[in-house]
Amino acid sequence: MTETPNEDQHKNSARAGIDTPLIKPQKSSLISGLRSSFLAGVVVAAPIGITVAIIYWFVTGPMQRLDKFVRSVLPAGDSHIETIVQAIPGLGVLLAVLAIVLLGAFAKNFFGRALIRAGENLVESMPVVRTLYRFFKNVFETALQQSARSFKEVALIEYPRPGSWAIAFVVGDTKGEVKYLLEDQGDDLVSLFVPTVPNPTSGFLLFIPRDEIRPLKMPIEEAAKMVFSLGLVVPDYSTGEEAVAKLEELADEAAKEKRSLLSKLTGKRQAS
Repeated sequence: MTETPNEDQHKNSARAGIDTPLIKPQKSSLISGLRSSFLAGVVVAAPIGITVAIIYWFVTGPMQRLDKFVRSVLPAGDSHIETIVQAIPGLGVLLAVLAIVLLGAFAKNFFGRALIRAGENLVESMPVVRTLYRFFKNVFETALQQSARSFKEVALIEYPRPGSWAIAFVVGDTKGEVKYLLEDQGDDLVSLFVPTVPNPTSGFLLFIPRDEIRPLKMPIEEAAKMVFSLGLVVPDYSTGEEAVAKLEELADEAAKEKRSLLSKLTGKRQAS
């Protein structure tokens, strides 16, 4: 029985398929390699350059103007002392920081609090000034809040529906009227901040029982990076078994290097 030409072609193509892959991998061209290297360079250089530029602007801009202002308001004294004061770099900034520290110490005692309260009452009587004062006071109080008022930990919660999980930051235990009105939900309620992606500065404040959250071991900073990067930047994680396996592997490598070093030393001694 003779085989038709179509059958021969089919068998030849089948034999060829055994030796050659169905999808051939694309070879990396020179342009793609240069593009990859350029992007890697941007990832390394951009954060460093931006950080240096911001620090340079801050030192040569606001801090330099503050230094000149403090030097200009210093009372004129002996010519030699004035020359020394003007020659010391950054003295105005140092004096400004010292003045702020003294002001803070003064504001913490009874007389200082009474004086500041009287000044705030005077500011509250001015229609436009009090609005600006309240705004900036709230901004700085929020930015300089103590660690006890910051995020405690990171957790997973079912949001916005069951079966869908989201990253949340644990603010702390729920208190006040909210806790009183949610007594039917249990005594152990926590306040959670669920950030939006990719802008973690906005989000939703939720109050749920603690047993409905799943705490994570990752730090607050790593979770914020994960939210900001749309989940592309994921912190490294390994289970206990994986960690033990890595330690055993490192121990084996160290033992091999030790044996190799000892054998080299022994060989050198015998040769000598």
